[in-house]
Amino acid sequence: MWLTNSSIGRKFVMSITGLALILFLLFHGSMNLALVFSEDAYNWICEMLGANWYALVASMGLGLLVLIHFAYAIWLTIQNRHARGNDRYAVSAKREGVDWESENMLVLGIIVIGFIVLHLYNFWFKMQFAELAGMHEVTTLGGETVTPANGAALVKALFTTPIYGQIYCVLYLVWLVALWFHLNHGVWSALHTLGWNNLIWMKRIKVISSVVATLVVGLFAVVVLYFLGVGIGELCA
Repeated sequence: MWLTNSSIGRKFVMSITGLALILFLLFHGSMNLALVFSEDAYNWICEMLGANWYALVASMGLGLLVLIHFAYAIWLTIQNRHARGNDRYAVSAKREGVDWESENMLVLGIIVIGFIVLHLYNFWFKMQFAELAGMHEVTTLGGETVTPANGAALVKALFTTPIYGQIYCVLYLVWLVALWFHLNHGVWSALHTLGWNNLIWMKRIKVISSVVATLVVGLFAVVVLYFLGVGIGELCA
């Protein structure tokens, strides 16, 4: 099958799964932004996306997309290294016309995946999984006992608990920087693979990529920075 037997097919799969994940990130970031304006609104969204059949199907589909995207990324990286052979050791200087993020997409991807695992532990495990497991109460980072549907309390405790909260804020901001570089090249590469690769569109999709990466990261960063300010304010009070 050409989706697995050819380099173009594998890049096509990478592009489609990557764009699908970006759409999810835009939704997730928009959902998180509600927390800055209303805890009740955020908790309503969390309850709606709890242990319901449609949320479970979406979660399984999302997990499958991540696995496919990451597996194909490793596959293509190994293929490219094998194709270049010893040539990859011949020049140590940066190749002309090749962006830094392009040469480090796998490393950036590993950082992103690592923080996704951390994110799942901090939130998904204590929310949707807790509901599936029949847990009626979970404990926040600050030691408060809340229901799994009280996502606002979990987020607030994670980012505002003295010292630990500020450390988590910094870690999430590092993750967002890596995510920005990954998306900045990833969107461009995906659109390029899907056919937007003529002279007219090459510069345009560069701009589109930067805008999309900034929008996605900005949605998440606003929430982190908001609670970082709240946490610092409580420390100084």
